[in-house]
Amino acid sequence: MSSTLRLLRPTCRVKWRDRCWSSRRPLSVSAAELRFGQPLHETHPHLLKAGEVTPGITAQEYYDRRAKLANALPRNSIAILASSEVKYRSGAVFYQFHQDPDFLYLTGFNEPDALTIIEKIDENEHNFHLYVRPKDPRTELWEGARSGIQAAEDVFNADTTGDVNDIPKLLPEVLKRAKTVYTDLPGNQITNNMLRRYLSGAPPATRGIAQAFQEARGMQINSLRPLLNDLRVIKSEAEIANMRKAGQHSGRAITDAMRQSFTSEKDLDSFLSYWFKQDDCDGPAYIPVVAGGINANTIHYVTNDMLLKPDDLVLVDAGAAYGGYITDISRTWPVSGEFTPAQKDLYNLLLKVQRTCISLCRVSSNLSLDKVHNIASTTLADGLTDLGFDMSNNAIHTLFPHHLGHYIGLDVHDSPGFPRDRQFQKNMCVTVEPGIYVPDDERWPAWARGIGMRIEDSVCVDDESPYVLSTEAVKEVVDIEALKGTDTPVK
Repeated sequence: MSSTLRLLRPTCRVKWRDRCWSSRRPLSVSAAELRFGQPLHETHPHLLKAGEVTPGITAQEYYDRRAKLANALPRNSIAILASSEVKYRSGAVFYQFHQDPDFLYLTGFNEPDALTIIEKIDENEHNFHLYVRPKDPRTELWEGARSGIQAAEDVFNADTTGDVNDIPKLLPEVLKRAKTVYTDLPGNQITNNMLRRYLSGAPPATRGIAQAFQEARGMQINSLRPLLNDLRVIKSEAEIANMRKAGQHSGRAITDAMRQSFTSEKDLDSFLSYWFKQDDCDGPAYIPVVAGGINANTIHYVTNDMLLKPDDLVLVDAGAAYGGYITDISRTWPVSGEFTPAQKDLYNLLLKVQRTCISLCRVSSNLSLDKVHNIASTTLADGLTDLGFDMSNNAIHTLFPHHLGHYIGLDVHDSPGFPRDRQFQKNMCVTVEPGIYVPDDERWPAWARGIGMRIEDSVCVDDESPYVLSTEAVKEVVDIEALKGTDTPVK
């Protein structure tokens, strides 16, 4: 590598409608000084292509997202979002940082303690503010590199930048120009810690943002959540590609796990965690469920510390993330590699229902997640009746206690609060995950008591047919049973 790298920056600061992303002037930067708080193409060409801010997502796409949000705002309004903060386990021991998904969606900026404002000027113009932590060599020695204020402009293409610690002094000037503010204020369960801290006037703010809001008389404050949900629930082709990569890799990992022999839930959990960090993936997208036997009847069982018994099934709900995007997969298989007749009867019923529901995830079905859930519940109840279950008194709510699916994307439960009764639209991404969970009590057939199973795929809605993102995870009985004893991992 040469002693200098050439970082691309915009040739000028112009109105967003006039900006040309291909028109840039080079900035020579010493390779020794090229340090940022997240990977960039110039520093991590093995992870990002030229033009990408985060894996698979270009600067142009981030700009388009902000423009769409600005277009949805009324004139003379602003949207305010804050990044996540570093969370501490104890003392100075911190958890791995996870950016607020809304903030990441609009900025691509993946560092803590930052604030962004999307300011609607008129129908054709908006101003992208990004306030970040300044460079601080002493702190960076301990905590790692920061991108800094200059990079907020040069790399992340902000129109207005500054030190996030100056927000209490800077915000009043912005508020003077706004008639309406869109944000999520304290008291809302999805509000992040940093915005709450500033709004309350707590350190390090020198003057609380709360006071700035109080002084801006006559200003209307609305929730930003509905506007962002409308944007995030429809995925771009780049987002779908990221989720497909996560699904492909996760599916291969789960299929490979089926052919192995594990004596404990923890060993299986560790095997998947190792797989999920390969092929440039980010690691596990969420805490996995690895539930042997009756543990599968706990929907969110994540203890993963029991031994696996040869005669039991094991339910795995796990997936990798790529570029911040997740794929959600569940599979259930016999620890021994071969289903018992009873297990096979329940499993084949569940698989038939799941395949039917996946086939309905298309625009032409004129359905929604709620309607497909009702179809799943009715079909499962009929099938369980045929297998000898007493399905009176809404028994289906005991045996299938959760919803069929949810939206996915940057979050496992994406676009929080977005209604599941909305009719399917192209490029919505959802899970389809029917389950059967039989309590160990006398109401149910003796042969089925204690069995729990779930089959889940991540699916992108298309016009006439679903696009399944997780096909590499096998689920037919014949395929699962054929895996045990084979030596070659799926590639």
